[in-house]
Amino acid sequence: MHLEIITPEAKLFSGEANAVQLPGNDGIFQVLNNHAPIIAALKEGIVKVDLDQPFETENVSNKMIEKDNSDAKIIRVKINGGVVELTNNKLIVLAE
Repeated sequence: MHLEIITPEAKLFSGEANAVQLPGNDGIFQVLNNHAPIIAALKEGIVKVDLDQPFETENVSNKMIEKDNSDAKIIRVKINGGVVELTNNKLIVLAE
C-alpha cells in the first residue's frame, strides 16, 4: 500500500509499505495491504512501518523518522496524535 505521513509542517514520509501499526484511541492496531477502508483517530505514540523495500535515508524529510537497527525495512515515527484514513490501498496519516 502507499503510505504518506503528513504533519502541519511537512510531509515526513511517502513510500510503499506492507504493514503499518498505529496507536489508535482504543489501542494499537495494524493495517495490511488491501485492508478494508478505515478512518480512525490516533493518540500519542509510535507509528511502526514495515516497508516494501529497505529504508533509504533520501526518503527522509525530517529527523522524526527512526530506522530500526535490526531490520532495514522497519521505521518508527513518533506522533502526538492525529487521524488516519485508508482507501484504495492508500494510507494517509495526518499527524500532530
